[in-house]
Amino acid sequence: MSLPIFTTTRFPIVEIFESLQGEGFNTGMPAIFVRLGKCNLACPWCDTNYEEYEKWTVDAILRQVQSYQAKQVIITGGEPTMYANLNILLDALKAQGYWLAIETNGLKSVPSQIDYIATSPKRMYQEKYLRECIPFANEVRIVVDGDIFDFCEQIESKTQAAHYYLSPCEQDGKMNLLETITQLGQLNLRANKPKWQLSLQTHKIIGIE
Repeated sequence: MSLPIFTTTRFPIVEIFESLQGEGFNTGMPAIFVRLGKCNLACPWCDTNYEEYEKWTVDAILRQVQSYQAKQVIITGGEPTMYANLNILLDALKAQGYWLAIETNGLKSVPSQIDYIATSPKRMYQEKYLRECIPFANEVRIVVDGDIFDFCEQIESKTQAAHYYLSPCEQDGKMNLLETITQLGQLNLRANKPKWQLSLQTHKIIGIE
């Protein structure tokens, strides 16, 4: 039986779909992606139209999620931490036994129900990250949209993580792979510093959602 709050609380949903995680530490993991609309940043190379969404109740979201096979749910966006009532949706998913991950830009705190945090701080908003930044994530992914050396060192000092990744920036269908691996090599020449790895958006390379 649905709780009244599940039929009245609504979230802006861009899309919900089942696929494989295409990037980062969990590459290849079957997952259900719940993509929320709106964002507190505006990166010019963003590949998500987060301003096109429909308002879904928690019940409707649960029904769609339960129509898939995976038991891992990735809450993504847009920026999901913008929503103060996100706990309602997360509690509902947890009650059904789902493992929960979040993809966030790392400027706002992450709800305690989340099992795995992947954060992607944005270099062009470096000043914001000097003022506020989540202190912990399971993985950090930084898109190489310019000279990111100093920003990576800043994030290392702000956000403790088990894994640090650089990702190519895709613009006009092209990825700056050479620039990315060059900066990766420079980061990893430093002594006694966290080692960074390459994270590719493999879902785009192989042509899945």
